[in-house]
Amino acid sequence: MKKRILIISGGISKERNISLDTGKQVAKELAKNNYTIKISEPDFKLYEVIKSFKPDIIFNALHGQFGEDGYIQTILETTNIPYTHSGVISSALAMDKELSKKLFIKNNILTPKYILYKFDMSKSNLIKAINKKLKFPVVIKPINEGSSVNVFICNRSNIMKNIKLLQNYKKIIIEELIPGREIQVAIMGQKKLGAIELKPKRKFYDYVAKYKKSARTKHIIPVNINKYLLNKVLDISLRAHKLIGCKGVTRSDFKLYKNKFYLLEINTQPGMTKLSLVPEIAAYNGMSFFDLIEWMLKDASTKR
Repeated sequence: MKKRILIISGGISKERNISLDTGKQVAKELAKNNYTIKISEPDFKLYEVIKSFKPDIIFNALHGQFGEDGYIQTILETTNIPYTHSGVISSALAMDKELSKKLFIKNNILTPKYILYKFDMSKSNLIKAINKKLKFPVVIKPINEGSSVNVFICNRSNIMKNIKLLQNYKKIIIEELIPGREIQVAIMGQKKLGAIELKPKRKFYDYVAKYKKSARTKHIIPVNINKYLLNKVLDISLRAHKLIGCKGVTRSDFKLYKNKFYLLEINTQPGMTKLSLVPEIAAYNGMSFFDLIEWMLKDASTKR
C-alpha cells in the first residue's frame, strides 16, 4: 500500500515561489505513482493538517529562512513523523554561512576568505579591512539566505550602495571574489551522485540566472575536467556533507580556479524544479526524478 505524504511548501522566505514550484513538481510525480498526497503551508494550521491527514512521511519542500535553517525541522521533530532532508542542527549550520565557513576552514576545506560586517563599521575602516584581507572586487551576501538572494559583486565605488540594500539583515558576509568555473556537486546519503558545470549568461550564477528562463544558464554534464579533479571535488562534497551532519540529498557549490576547488556553501534542501540541478545530475546517472524522490522518502523513514 502506497504511503500518505504531506508536502510542506511555500513559506515566508524570499524563496517562496521556488518552494511552491518544488512542492508542485514533487506532488505531481508522487500522484502519478499512486501516493496519497496533500500539500500544506507551514503556517499555524500545520499541526491541524498533520493531525487530520495522518501522513506517514513529511516531504519538506521549503527553501530559505524558516524552511532549511532548523526552524521547521524543530517543529517537525515534535510530531515524531519522519521528514526528508537534514535535521535541526545540520540545517542550521549549513544555512549560517559564517558558522559553516568556520567549520570548513577548521577542517582544511578551501573556502573563499571573508570578513563579517555588522553595519557598525565606518566606510574607511571597511575599505582598509577589505584591502588587507580580501582585495576588490568582493562578494557581499546575507549569512542566512539561499538561491543567491541579495548577493552582489562589489567594487570600491559601489560597495556602500549595495550594503545599504542589505541593511535589514543584522550582519552580512563580505567574501573574496573567486574567478573561475562554477561546479555543483550532488550527494545522496553517503553516495557521491555526480557533478555539473554551469556557465551563466550573467556575471555570476545569481537568482535570475538560476530561475529565469530568459537568462537560462548553460548546464554542462559531464563536467569537462580530468578524473583526478572530478574525484577530488566529489570527495570534498562528501566530506562537507558528513562534517555538517547532513542527511538525505545535498548540493555543494564550488568555484574551480587554478585547479583548486573553493567551497562556497552546502545546500541541505536543493530545489526539485524543472530547472534544478540535483534531478539533472541524477538523470544523467540513470536515476529518474520519481526514483530520486522515492529514495528521499525511504531515507526519511529510516532516520528514526
